[in-house]
Amino acid sequence: MLPKTKHPNEGDEDHLHFFADYEPPTDDFLADVISGLSRDQKSISPKYFYDQKGSALFDEICRTPEYYITRTELELLDRVLPDVANMTGPDAIVIEWGSGSSWKIRKVLDALETPAEYIAIDISREHLKAAAAEIGRQYPSVKVGAICADFLAPVHLPEAALVSQGRRLGFLPGSTIGNFEPPVAQEILQRAAGLLEPGGAFLIGTDLQKDEKILLAAYNDAGGVTEAFNLNLLERMKAELAAEVDLDAFAHEAIYNTDLNRIEMHLRATRSTTIRVGGKDFAFAPGETIHTENSHKFTIAGFQEIARKAGFDTSHFWTDERELFALHYLTLP
Repeated sequence: MLPKTKHPNEGDEDHLHFFADYEPPTDDFLADVISGLSRDQKSISPKYFYDQKGSALFDEICRTPEYYITRTELELLDRVLPDVANMTGPDAIVIEWGSGSSWKIRKVLDALETPAEYIAIDISREHLKAAAAEIGRQYPSVKVGAICADFLAPVHLPEAALVSQGRRLGFLPGSTIGNFEPPVAQEILQRAAGLLEPGGAFLIGTDLQKDEKILLAAYNDAGGVTEAFNLNLLERMKAELAAEVDLDAFAHEAIYNTDLNRIEMHLRATRSTTIRVGGKDFAFAPGETIHTENSHKFTIAGFQEIARKAGFDTSHFWTDERELFALHYLTLP
């Protein structure tokens, strides 16, 4: 599918070099919800967390005291970005997958030598446009473009992109890659390799295996922000799909699956209830759940194996002093 591409003079993206729209239609949301709720273990893809409200809530999660991931990665970026800049060279084209908060990409752009272009890819259309336009305002010498897309699907760069002959540097911060089963994570990396091309590089964050108490606290913050983020999925179903759902009949739950080394987020029915959506009824017994997200926790060797299978070299990585989190600089031969 080719994107609908706008240039700044065709819309309100005054600070964007281009805006390409691959946004999945609402029918995909409905079809995915019906398919997911029809399974024995009911589930909905975490990509549907990220409407405008969900994206804002995730930014708030990143500021909670329990959520160590963001502050650890920010500190780690401060330490390693001079090395990243030296390895990347001047005039880079930076492509960020899962563009959300702009805190981290600002650090990357500030560290690089004369970055030429920044391309943000995200599924949340309005949040993406606002965040990318803000980068465009703050970095007038950088050509800023945005692509609204689900990066589980193929994404092609529009003709308006690629204004430089510099190195392509991918960026996927946080623990986003951990949201996917290892074979899917490998597939995402393979698709990224296709965009970055031989000679390109990928700066990517991975959350590491650690004490279960630290993990559980991070996904069950005392302020209830993660709970609101999880429940917003049901609110989005009501607003966009006209779903009939009793929000008070569901509660947030995050557990650690020790066998699979991952945090699992669920929406647990607190009593018998029914969700009606798309002309179908889905009954829930007390305690039955909708599985909404996984967050896999890696070892260095385990992630490097996935990256190598996707075609990357894996010689450079850094961790914080407590070994909570890792940044990897992957390269394409």
